[in-house]
Amino acid sequence: MSDLPVSLSIPTITESAHGGGLPTVECGEPLVTLTETPRLRLRPVYLELGLVGASATMQLRSGAAERLEQAIALLPETLGVIVLDVFRPLSVQQALWDWQWQEVKRDYPHFTTAEIHEKVRHFVAEPSADPAKTTPHRTGGAVDLTLFELATGEPLPMGTAFDEAVDATQTDWFERFVQEPFTSHRRLLYHAMIQAGFANYPSEWWHYEFGTRRWAACHGTNLAVYGSAE
Repeated sequence: MSDLPVSLSIPTITESAHGGGLPTVECGEPLVTLTETPRLRLRPVYLELGLVGASATMQLRSGAAERLEQAIALLPETLGVIVLDVFRPLSVQQALWDWQWQEVKRDYPHFTTAEIHEKVRHFVAEPSADPAKTTPHRTGGAVDLTLFELATGEPLPMGTAFDEAVDATQTDWFERFVQEPFTSHRRLLYHAMIQAGFANYPSEWWHYEFGTRRWAACHGTNLAVYGSAE
């Protein structure tokens, strides 16, 4: 039986808590390779998309991987998680940025270059080799995931597709515009991940971080422990 507080709303978090200016003291935790279990499925979506450099191997820092296991244990026994993306090297970050740029350009043909840039950066961290601007997935501390039902193997509906460039991907969207089952499903994922020690990126219901600058800001430590894992 799950003890998750699914009756509690997902709070609204502003991106003032993104932690962009916080320092990082690398803790040296290694990347570990995730393996599937009955409640953990792996789906490397960027390999499916054919992004240059994307790999079938999915890795997280060891501390983040342990907390992912904790989050799964907090979920109802009828549910598991599908991991969609984890550690992402700079080359794949660049390929993803370029892919998202073309998607936005196609879907919003009236946008100026500046408007495309703003829309893309809302969903994809801008690639940078600067250690002070290490993107979350490059640290090995970020994970994109969703829920699935063990009995059917089917993903739970969350209200939008993964990586869909629409406003409804905001984690708390269905708190403001309540619509079941999306509201309850997002709460399940959110509360499991938060209780396990992760921080959420509020523009993406699927994105959670541990050890990063955003995590440090959200947890009040003001010190990230994961730099680039490359």
